[in-house]
Amino acid sequence: MYKINLQNKTYEFGSLKEVMAKANELKSGDVLAGVAALSAHERIAAKMILSDITLETIYNHPIIPYEEDEVTRLIVDSIDRDTYEKIKRMTVGELRDFILSSRGEAIKEIRGALTAEMISAVTKLMSNMDLVYAASKLVNTAYCNTTIGKAGTLSARLQPNHPTDDVEGVMLSVMEGMSYAVGDAVIGLNPVNDSVENVRRILDAFHDFYTKWDIPTQNCVLAHVTTQLEALKKGAPIDLMFQSLAGSEVSNRAFGIDIDLLDEAYSFMNTHKNSKGPNFMYFETGQGAELSSEGHHGVDQLTMEARCYGLAKRYKPYLVNTVVGFIGPEYLYDGAQVIRAGLEDHFMGKLTGLSMGVDVCYTNHMKADQNDLENLALLLAQANCNYYMGVPGGDDVMLMYQSTSYHDVATLREITGKKPIAEFNTRMEELGILKNGRLTKQAGDYRMFI
Repeated sequence: MYKINLQNKTYEFGSLKEVMAKANELKSGDVLAGVAALSAHERIAAKMILSDITLETIYNHPIIPYEEDEVTRLIVDSIDRDTYEKIKRMTVGELRDFILSSRGEAIKEIRGALTAEMISAVTKLMSNMDLVYAASKLVNTAYCNTTIGKAGTLSARLQPNHPTDDVEGVMLSVMEGMSYAVGDAVIGLNPVNDSVENVRRILDAFHDFYTKWDIPTQNCVLAHVTTQLEALKKGAPIDLMFQSLAGSEVSNRAFGIDIDLLDEAYSFMNTHKNSKGPNFMYFETGQGAELSSEGHHGVDQLTMEARCYGLAKRYKPYLVNTVVGFIGPEYLYDGAQVIRAGLEDHFMGKLTGLSMGVDVCYTNHMKADQNDLENLALLLAQANCNYYMGVPGGDDVMLMYQSTSYHDVATLREITGKKPIAEFNTRMEELGILKNGRLTKQAGDYRMFI
């Protein structure tokens, strides 16, 4: 039992799980799950209690019991024990102060000792500006065919989705996106048809395009991991292998995966991948997925999201991103909640040690608009987000949601003074698309690739 008196009223919480849930900023998903604070006063009381809880207490009381969940076991068993022993008596409030007052290298020295629940807990005590400031100090790089995440860069996934996977239509979107210098993170398509033959057909087209034009990047078709494995066994040129992740064993089963399957995919990619470097996995997440699949165990959605990153870390991914506003108002009701969740997720991924991006997006039935999307994109650019999505016109015609456009990526680079990945930037300048890191008058003319 946790108890505190606040303004002549006593607030009681029956468990650490309840404290964590009610300390979370307001999210419609937590309300739907019945775990949210009932008032701003109760939320403040929970935050005050949480700030005095030690990291050791959180470690000793996993939010989902160790015996019941393989994600819990992976996270608990993989921490840096020596470093944990040095910091375990630190409170969550003290961890927040340390992160905000320390340089990035000092933060990196302790993050191997942090479980997902510790990372979630400290996130709950931070303001939006805290989340931007803290994340901006953490530089996490990864190497596939190119190196993403270096200081001074801002990358983008070229997302050429098509309602029928027509290769000609897909490739026209690829050409247009590339003519805006988008695609240095990856050329990655969400397929309508999850068949092995279709996945291989699109991967071949991507590979042929960037090989013909000598463009340094990576390819990926975001099919189920089992489909990609079969395509790889048949010789498909896969640079990055993709899978959506959840924060519990139950919800991962709903995605058709478990840790053994991910281990198998990682091992097979390691020996058969088309790419060069040691980072060849790509994961997507998003707050609320566990509630959708009834695998949240009564845990707040922020903490479940942190557990996704704890799982992803095992596979040293090249890319991880939260598709922050994709599910809808059931879990993030409006623009304010989407902005908060995007900043939370990005910070937690960075603190976990991941090459973290964000699909800055919303669905059309949410109480959000283009200005909310742009506000979050601007904040994340200041937080040194590794990459965004590049979608034609910002409107995905297959997934039916709003995201960042090719033009948004170019604008964010100009505002921040950042450039694409170095090798990609050099090639874009050779092609006349960029000059000194900025778009030329030739930009946007896809005919240069025909």
